[in-house]
Amino acid sequence: MRRQKSQYHTQGLAALLLAGLFAACALAVLLTGAQAYSRLTQRDQAVAQRRTCAQYLATRVRQADQKDGVSVAAFGDTDALLLMEGEDYATRIYCYDGYLMELFAAKDDTLAPADGTRILPSGGLALSLEDGLLTAILTTPEGTTDTLRLSLRSGEGAAA
Repeated sequence: MRRQKSQYHTQGLAALLLAGLFAACALAVLLTGAQAYSRLTQRDQAVAQRRTCAQYLATRVRQADQKDGVSVAAFGDTDALLLMEGEDYATRIYCYDGYLMELFAAKDDTLAPADGTRILPSGGLALSLEDGLLTAILTTPEGTTDTLRLSLRSGEGAAA
């Protein structure tokens, strides 16, 4: 009888150890999956932010692509994309204080870069416009760069 009881205890202990081992393995798999999911989510968010910034600029330029509607001008200590809206108003898109900014105002207003609206976090924006080709070099807050080149389709419409 004693032998049977000790055999049951041994079998119960083995079953308990096996269940514990299974639980530990399942937990390890879940933690590994959660870490992989977290890394993928962070990477996807960074890529989406980069694409969003480039798409935002491309969309705004396409909306303003008309004769003398798009130009690059100095604004404060930085360059700004100047998008004309009618003859009297303009939207300036520029980078200031770690953000891509937008400022809609009368063309001749003397506003400062700090007066704009924050659009997206950004590490920098370098602009050039030559022969109807707008080049924007976007820098992310992490320091990576993307280059966006847009050919203005308004014929002779791009102002240098």
